This record gives sequence, C-alpha cells and structure tokens, in this order.
Amino acid sequence: MTTAGEMIRVKSRDGFEIDAYHAKPSGARKGGVIVIQEIFGVSAHIRDMADRFAAEGYEAVAPSMYDRAKRGFVVAPEDSEAHMQEGVQLAMGNGPENALNDMGGCYDLLKGEGPVCITGYCYGGTMSWLAAARIDGIAAASCYYGGNIPQMAAMELHCPVICHFGAKDTHIPLVGAVDKIEAAHPEVPVYIYDADHAFARKGGRAYNAEADKLAFERTIALFGKVAG
Repeated sequence: MTTAGEMIRVKSRDGFEIDAYHAKPSGARKGGVIVIQEIFGVSAHIRDMADRFAAEGYEAVAPSMYDRAKRGFVVAPEDSEAHMQEGVQLAMGNGPENALNDMGGCYDLLKGEGPVCITGYCYGGTMSWLAAARIDGIAAASCYYGGNIPQMAAMELHCPVICHFGAKDTHIPLVGAVDKIEAAHPEVPVYIYDADHAFARKGGRAYNAEADKLAFERTIALFGKVAG
C-alpha cells in the first residue's frame, strides 16, 4: 500500500508533545482510529495499518508512545529480535499513565466528527484494552495479541471490544489467558487464529496473510457498527 500519511505533533493530555503518524481518510470521513504500536515504535507495519484504516474512511493517528524516553524509536521487522529487550524496557518504563495521556491526546485530536475507535498490536493491544476501560468516549476497541490483557481482565469496559490471538503464540499461552477474558467479559468476542504472535506484521517472520485479512475485516466491521 502506498504511504498516504505524514508525521505530525500531538499534544498529550499532560502537555507533552509526541510525534504521530497521521493518515487522512479516503472519501467521506466515518470517524477516527487511534493505532497503537507494538514495542517497536511507529514502524512501517504501524504506518501501513494506519493507511489501511484511512483507505476505509477513517482518520488514523498512530502515536509514538516512547517519545518521553527515546523520541523516534523505530525498529524494522528484520531487526525486531535484536531490539526486543530495548523495546520491552521502553514499554515498561513508559507506564500506564503516560500511555493514557498520549492516547487521550489522540482522542482529543480526532473527536468532534464521528466516533473515535482504537486498535493496537502486542503492547498496543494491551493499551487498547486499557483505553477502552479508562478513556471516556472511546467508541470501540480491537485488541491484537495483547499479552497483559488477562491481568487487566477485571477492568470495567465502556465500549464494545474484540480480541485477536494466535493459536501458535508461545508468548501468550491461550490456556488461562482466554479463560480469564471470557470469564470476566463474556460479551467480548475472542477470536483465535491458526497463526503465531504478530501475525498482522507484514514483513515479519510470523506474518500470516489470511489471519491478518480476517482480523482486519472483523475490526472494520466492529468500527462500522459504532460509526453508523
């Protein structure tokens, strides 16, 4: 997909300015989508996902979540293993409050014309769940393989949520994880794909085109429901 967006600055709710990839919608604007990164920053994968949402009529913003510690941290798919620990450390160091402020700032930018939804991948999947529980006004959330979602399962959700996991994901054992989510939130569809962790990351070792396509279709269907 041809890159259609550009980098902008977004004011977080605590006043800090973060970089973000911004993709304008194709055709009539249906609403907004916040696209939350993996631990590898606003990579080509995340920019591509934002462009895909823009092609479906959504104004998409993908914030650079680690800018307070390391502005511009981006890792290419082929370098993910080498930078895994650095990405994990940046995610842990950022903490939930910084993340909520940044996601909230993106919500504030996108609100006003149509609903604002959120999606994310790995780290971003967990953050999307957190946003569904803690950011007033989020219309829907689609959470891809968020490893810490089971630990947050007891949170009260304030919008429709769906979850996506890979059956071959060794990072997130499905036994226990899915049970916790389904027990706490029987209303949340949990989709299991015949795929590994990071199955939606094009160019990555675990990319699975079939799973990526189906998960995206389900995400667009969810967002379409709240967009009217």
